[in-house]
Amino acid sequence: MDIQLLAIIILTFVIHLIGTLAFAFRIAGIRTGQIAIAFSLFNAMVLVSRTSNSFQAPLLAKRVESSILDSASSHLHQDFALILAAASVATIIGGLLIPTVQRVATGAVAGFKKRRNLVRLMLKALTPRGATVVMQSVALPRYQNLTSLRVSKDFPAVYIGMNFFATALWTVGVLSAIYAGTIDPEFRVTASSLSAVINGVATIMMFILIDPYLAGLTDDVVEGEVSDGFYRRVLVWMVLSRLAGTVLAQILLVPGAHLIVSVARWL
Repeated sequence: MDIQLLAIIILTFVIHLIGTLAFAFRIAGIRTGQIAIAFSLFNAMVLVSRTSNSFQAPLLAKRVESSILDSASSHLHQDFALILAAASVATIIGGLLIPTVQRVATGAVAGFKKRRNLVRLMLKALTPRGATVVMQSVALPRYQNLTSLRVSKDFPAVYIGMNFFATALWTVGVLSAIYAGTIDPEFRVTASSLSAVINGVATIMMFILIDPYLAGLTDDVVEGEVSDGFYRRVLVWMVLSRLAGTVLAQILLVPGAHLIVSVARWL
């Protein structure tokens, strides 16, 4: 594995890890009653994810360009499979880290409530005392949360399914569009630009359909209209559907690339 591929894998890991940890900040918002502050703190992590995204795409494009110029020494499909595997691993680790991050986030919300200065809060987290607090917050998911996955009458199957499909599209969108450049190099620029369309569909599903449902459910828990157990069960299903979406992305990579090439030729 060369340095370029390792960098892409690390960036992909960070993107999907942060995406999964969003659920921890929702729980922290419920625990503290400060949902707006919890989401504001999470937005600082989103900046890291978006920065990783901005570096990932050019590195992927460069790898495809190198593959086109030297196809004999290229193992591009295996490389992309490793990148998608990193997304799955990040989702698993992110799911396991949710209890720990939720505790850290709860403390961060309380700290921000007192000082209302994000920079000072971040600097305090880097001190030995901050590191001690993080270590004391380490916790594994409760066994009952992982096993109580029963599907009740009010189970949001539609939203779980949409999360599964949206995650698959969002995970594979850029990769399929860039991979399409190896199938027909003549249209690789057009194919690459089509990733915005795929990601746009996934983004609409996530932020117009799925996120409002979770936001409303979060408020219902705070107001006591929905039990904490039901909420956690939904979040576990959301993580599992997210993981399944990254696995589906492996299957969609090559067919998606061929479809993108067809569209690029048609345009």
